[in-house]
Amino acid sequence: MDSFPVRTALCLGICLSILVIGCQGQTGLEDGAQSQEDRYPQQTYATRELVEALEELLENNRGTIAVEKKASQIPRCDVGERCALKHGPRIGKLCDCLRGAACNTFLLRCY
Repeated sequence: MDSFPVRTALCLGICLSILVIGCQGQTGLEDGAQSQEDRYPQQTYATRELVEALEELLENNRGTIAVEKKASQIPRCDVGERCALKHGPRIGKLCDCLRGAACNTFLLRCY
């Protein structure tokens, strides 16, 4: 019976030490993150500045992207203008000819 209180005290001591070590590790991480921001304020300022610049760039390009998507439709070209481009055996369209005209695949011009 003498060993039971000793074993209980030993187990409680081990559990408490593990609990204390675990709690110190969590507070150490939180303190480390705060102290790193305090140590390098220029780095956080540069990061914020970079994020703001990227957001501004994305906002400016949103309108441009919508215009580019609409501009993906093939433009119209007049009679006599170049309407296609030859890439080896393939022919790529540059523009659509106006009504009543067609793209000549030999001359690559509207006629």
